[in-house]
Amino acid sequence: MSARDRILGKLRQNAPSTVRSLPDVAAWYASHRPSETADARVARFRHYIELAHAEVYSVSRGDWTATLHQVLKARGIDRLLVAEGTPHGELALDELPPRGVECSLYDMAIEAWKSELFNATPASLTAARGAIAETGTLILWPDEKEPRLMSLVPPVHIVLLDATKIHNTFHEAMTSEGWADGLPTNALLISGPSKTADIQQTLAYGAHGPKELIVLLLEGEA
Repeated sequence: MSARDRILGKLRQNAPSTVRSLPDVAAWYASHRPSETADARVARFRHYIELAHAEVYSVSRGDWTATLHQVLKARGIDRLLVAEGTPHGELALDELPPRGVECSLYDMAIEAWKSELFNATPASLTAARGAIAETGTLILWPDEKEPRLMSLVPPVHIVLLDATKIHNTFHEAMTSEGWADGLPTNALLISGPSKTADIQQTLAYGAHGPKELIVLLLEGEA
């Protein structure tokens, strides 16, 4: 018997004989945050993410690119990184260039255009998988069409969110969407623009990510 086996044997012999039952997480959340209407979830999500210095615009499903153009124009931005092959990316590619906004694509390895991404890409557009009302948090699942750097590098990050996909709590989002069945390599939870504070408690935005977070909230019938 090896030294490892002897040590593990002693640990097993001295292990507690009783096994505590696991807590009922679902029951705790049910009592902690009762179900609420869709409008209440939207209002609560918006309240908390705006407290974190994000901007939220209510947009229609048929004309959200008009608001997107206005947001970009107000900031003097004439170039936007979009995801080709996604419904929102294809719509942006069709409707923004005629309005004077150049749409660039993340269509090559990062090593081939790292300098351009970090130095010449002022804004990006991605879609949220959903959101959490309780904390004002966006849920992003990056993939090969919308890599993680799209939401981490450009100074202005614009997120398209379907209001019908706002969940009550984090637990509700995980269970209703079946996260236990599989997760992406990176799952992002975003509750505002990037920020940090030094020892003097001076809050600075954009220190290690986008300094502006803008949410286009799709409301109305899906």
